[in-house]
Amino acid sequence: MTIFLVRRLAFLIVVVIGVSLLTFVISHLVPADPARLLLGRTATAEQVAAVRQNLGLDQPLPVQYLIYMGHLLHGDFGQSISSHRSVVDDFGDYFPATVELTIYALAICVLVGLPLGVISALARDRWPDQLTRVFSIAGVALPLFWLGLVLQVIFYGRLRLLPPTQRLDLFVTPPHRITGMYTLDSLLTANWTALGNSLKHIILPAVTLAFASLATMTRVTRASMLEALGQDYIRTAHAKGLPRRLVVYRHALRNALIPTTTLMGLRWATSLAAPFWWRSSSRGRASASTPSRPFVPSTMRLSWASPSSSRWPIPGST
Repeated sequence: MTIFLVRRLAFLIVVVIGVSLLTFVISHLVPADPARLLLGRTATAEQVAAVRQNLGLDQPLPVQYLIYMGHLLHGDFGQSISSHRSVVDDFGDYFPATVELTIYALAICVLVGLPLGVISALARDRWPDQLTRVFSIAGVALPLFWLGLVLQVIFYGRLRLLPPTQRLDLFVTPPHRITGMYTLDSLLTANWTALGNSLKHIILPAVTLAFASLATMTRVTRASMLEALGQDYIRTAHAKGLPRRLVVYRHALRNALIPTTTLMGLRWATSLAAPFWWRSSSRGRASASTPSRPFVPSTMRLSWASPSSSRWPIPGST
């Protein structure tokens, strides 16, 4: 076991170095000058040259990579071009919102996807199974940015039941920051107004983020349940006269949850990796005093924006 762990850790180091090298090379293949992006179009050539020297961009690529890795190993991730703050500070401000959103999305997947998968397997080839298949196909096929817009139009534009953006209403005071997650901080500080308001705001983005994963989890649970129900030990349990409910939920479901649990871990990691796909549609509008804009994919920003924002985010804008 110890040798296995050592091998895996060594392989992890190799993977991290390979990913960092690949990321570094791709960033230099992009036809854009970081110094020019940092200063803007009105900067002079002298100003751009000074910034390039300050950032080490005038050095050869191998030297730049070594400087890059040295800063990473010391926990220095640089300064954000959009906010002009340390990336670590931005990450600490915004990442809790991503974790909060991911937790609720994963909870929806588990509470809805598992029962649907079990029902679909027990009603194989009947109308509940067919309906669940249609739902699964729709979940995989529908683009999340389109689904987010539709949910906004229905639940905010038409029904006026849920807010379209922001984490809290403008007139609601955010809870005292403990973890950065509004719902948890509201519970810890007994701020029931902020708790109810934050839960109301998180419904649309959580449902949108969970939809694709929910469809996949339903299909995986169905397939695992069908495989488990066809095993010899299940037929033996039926032959002994055990109640159907006991056979399904105690014997079959437990074994069927193994691939589903693996999928949950992968979906959790994918959702937390969403910051790397996130594109800001409101650069420069959030300040250090309002660290409320989470790192989420641009599709999710259709229903999850900064409380300092006064307009809806534009999908796909940069």
